[in-house]
Amino acid sequence: MNLLIYITLTANLVAFVQMAIDKRLAVKQKSRISEAQLIAPTLFGGFPGVLLGMLVFRHKTKKTSFQLKLALALFLFFGIAYFVVKRV
Repeated sequence: MNLLIYITLTANLVAFVQMAIDKRLAVKQKSRISEAQLIAPTLFGGFPGVLLGMLVFRHKTKKTSFQLKLALALFLFFGIAYFVVKRV
């Protein structure tokens, strides 16, 4: 169970840092991190990190398509988590 906690904490940290980096790249008009990479940590429990990054850095807050993809990833995470917990 400790491993799952470490994975979730790491996913949140990665998600938050990715949002910060992508915001900086957007401001500097440089090559950006793909949305798939920004959303990927959500599948490992990193939704709070993505959400906090969106709010702190005011990044991707008005992009509905990103938010819908993020919501889908969150539902997938809960589905995966359900089956993992059910097996344990």
